[in-house]
Amino acid sequence: MKTVPERLSALREAMAQAGCDAYIMPSSDPHSSEYAPAHYTAWEYFSGFSCENSNLIVTADEAAMWVDGRFFGAADTALAGTGIASMHMGVEGVPTVSEWLGERLTSGKVLGYCAETMPLKQMRQLADVCEKQEAKLADLPLVDQVWVEDRPALPATDAWILDASYAGKTPAEKLALLRGKLLKKECTAILVTKLDSLAWLLNLRAADVEDTPYALAFCYVDFDTAVLFMDTSRLSADAAEQLAQSGVKTAGYNEMPAYLAEATNEQTVLIDPSSLNAALYNALCDNDYYSIVEDADPISMMKAIKNETELTCTRRAHLIDGAAMVRFQMELEQRLASGEVLRETDVDTILHKYRSSASKFITESFPTIAAWGSNAAMMHYAPKVGSDAEIQRKGYLLVDSGATYYDGTTDITRTYAVGPLTEEEKLDYTRVLRCHIDVAMAVWREGATGGELDMIARQPLWRHMLDYRCGTGHGVAHVGAVHEGPQSLRPHNEIVFVPGMVITDEPGIYEEGRVGIRIENELVCMEAGKSEYGRFLRFEPLTFVPIDVSCVLPEELTREEKDWLNDYHAQVLENLTPLLNEKEIEWLRVKCAAI
Repeated sequence: MKTVPERLSALREAMAQAGCDAYIMPSSDPHSSEYAPAHYTAWEYFSGFSCENSNLIVTADEAAMWVDGRFFGAADTALAGTGIASMHMGVEGVPTVSEWLGERLTSGKVLGYCAETMPLKQMRQLADVCEKQEAKLADLPLVDQVWVEDRPALPATDAWILDASYAGKTPAEKLALLRGKLLKKECTAILVTKLDSLAWLLNLRAADVEDTPYALAFCYVDFDTAVLFMDTSRLSADAAEQLAQSGVKTAGYNEMPAYLAEATNEQTVLIDPSSLNAALYNALCDNDYYSIVEDADPISMMKAIKNETELTCTRRAHLIDGAAMVRFQMELEQRLASGEVLRETDVDTILHKYRSSASKFITESFPTIAAWGSNAAMMHYAPKVGSDAEIQRKGYLLVDSGATYYDGTTDITRTYAVGPLTEEEKLDYTRVLRCHIDVAMAVWREGATGGELDMIARQPLWRHMLDYRCGTGHGVAHVGAVHEGPQSLRPHNEIVFVPGMVITDEPGIYEEGRVGIRIENELVCMEAGKSEYGRFLRFEPLTFVPIDVSCVLPEELTREEKDWLNDYHAQVLENLTPLLNEKEIEWLRVKCAAI
C-alpha cells in the first residue's frame, strides 16, 4: 500500500505528463453526494483523510485541503507530515479555494479536474478564476490513471422498492407530482442526478453508500416516460415489475450521456447546477434539441415535507430506536460500574446489538461517534480499534449514533457523565442543554427561515462569547440519508420552515483539548395555531430518550426550561414503557424523574 506522499508523487508525475499545473478533487461523486461510494473518494485516497465538504488541490510543489469547522482538529492531525496544508474554511486569514488558486494560476497555466465528479456550479467558479488569470480549465482523467492500486469497484448491491405502506405514495404517484412541478416551471423534462432525490422519487433503495440505503443511478423524466439508468441486473424481478407498472424504463448506469446525445425530440430540461455534474451538462449542451432551464431540484423540497404516512412511520422508528438506546445505556452503566474496561469502539458494538435485533432494522445511519473526554471536542471524531480511548471514570462520554429501519431514519446524540465532573463541565453541559431546549420550545410566525431559527439556539452561548463552528441542525431523510436538505438550522440557510419538515436540534460546546458536549433530538415542524397576527408554527419531538440530568445545574435553568425538561421526560416514559420490560421501565422511571 502506497503512502500519501507516494500517491501525491504519482499524481504529480501524471500531471506533468498531461501539462497540468494544478489539480482539484472535491469531495463529490457523479451525483454530488455528501457521502460518496468508496470508488469515487479520490480526495481521501490522495490525502489519507476522510471527510465531506472538502476540496483537495495539488500542484507541482504544494498541496492543500479545505475542511469546514467540524473537521479542523481531525484534519490538522491527519494531514500533519503528509505535505498537505490543512485549510480551515471560513476562518479569518485563510484564503478560499478561489483565492488560493488565483495566487498560483498565471497566464497559460492549466487547472485540471474530472468533469464526471465536478458539480456544474463549482466548475463555473473554477472557470471564473481561470478566466481572470488567463489560465485554462481542463477535464483530465488523472485519478483514473493514477488510482489503480486497490481502488474499490463501483458498488452493485441488491436494489429494492420501499413499499408505499412506508413511503406513503407509489413511484407512479410521485412521478405525477413531479410532472406537475415541471409544468408550473414551464419545463418538459428533468435530469434527476442526486441519489436522495432519485430514492424518494422511485422509492428505490439499495446499499451502495455506506450506512445509507441508496442506489447508484440516474433518472431522466419527461411527460411521456421515465428512464432509470443503473445496473439493471441488481433489480429483483419484483422491483423491476413495480417500476415497469409505474411507467419506468431501465438502461445501463453509464448510458445517460449517449441517451442525451441521441435524443431528437425538443425538450425544455430542468437542471440544478449545484448537483448536476459537468459531464452530463456538456452532453446536454451538445444536443441542439434541448433548451436548458436552471433552477433548484424540485424533488428536494417535495421530499423534505414528509407526508402523513412517512411521519407515522418515522415516529414508530424513533420509539424502536429509543428502546434500543435505553438498553444500551443500561448495559453501559452496568459494565462501567462493575469495573470493566471499555473503550470507545465498544460503544458501537453494544448499540449495534440492540438496534440490529429489531425486525425492521436495515443499517446504522452513520458510523457511531463515541468520544470520551477531550476527543469529543472533535465534532466528527471517528474512533478506531487500536487507537480508541479507554472510557475512564471521569468527565463525559459523547455518543452520536442512529439507524435506518423500514419505518425511518434516526439520529441522536447524548452526552453522559461517566464520573466526577468539574463545576465548569457542569456549566458547559447546562448551557448546551439550554440551547437545545430553546429550539425545542420555539414558536414562530410563519415565514421564518432556518437561519433565523438558528439564532435562537445560540443565545445561551453568545451571552458568554461562546459559539460552535457548525449548524444547529440538519434535515433527515425518510429511510435514507441522515443529512437531508434543503432545510437546516444554519446561519445562512434561507429555506422557510413549513409543517412536515424534520430537523435535528444539536447545539454543542467544543473546546479543543478540554471538553465536547452535544445533545441532539430530531424534531418535526408542526402547526401551533392562528391568531390575529397570523399563523404560528412550532416543533414537536420525534426522539424519546432520557437526557442525562445528573450533570445539570438546575439553578441555571429558567422555570420554563425546567418545565420543558420535566414534560419531555414524562413523554419519554409514557412512549417507551410499552416497549420495555419491568426492569427497564423501573430504570427509565429513575432517569425521567422530574427536577
